Amino acid sequence: MRLDAIDRKILAALQGDGRMSIADLSDAVGLSASPCLRRVRALEEAGLISRYVAVLDQRKAGLPVSVFVSIKLERQQEEALDAFSAAIRTWPEVLECYLMTGPRDYLLRVVAADLDAYERFLKQKLTRLDGIASIESSFALEQVKYSHVLPLP
Repeated sequence: MRLDAIDRKILAALQGDGRMSIADLSDAVGLSASPCLRRVRALEEAGLISRYVAVLDQRKAGLPVSVFVSIKLERQQEEALDAFSAAIRTWPEVLECYLMTGPRDYLLRVVAADLDAYERFLKQKLTRLDGIASIESSFALEQVKYSHVLPLP
């Protein structure tokens, strides 16, 4: 899908406030309501807008601990990668999981209420998975920047 300047304005506005009414959105982008709604629906149908969510404050939600976990698997065969990915998808503590290049196979972002909660996650879930060669945990001390807004060209 080719984006024009109005599509970019719509996406930028919705990334800032996904609950914005069509009336407010059309005012923000300089378009009347009907064509604005048509464009939003086209962006949704094209999959560019994949969903609308509420972004929660991690600390206020009682999950102030962020842990970045590097995983090295014993084997990098497709079956091992698929098994690991399938298990990770079921764990709500894992907010992000990336298959990586370099010395580690996966990088996870895990949230927890405290160090004890992370230890339980580690012992009761992560270390029980077959095929893991090593696990390295790094605790975030401070969140310097967090954004869910993509920098559209």
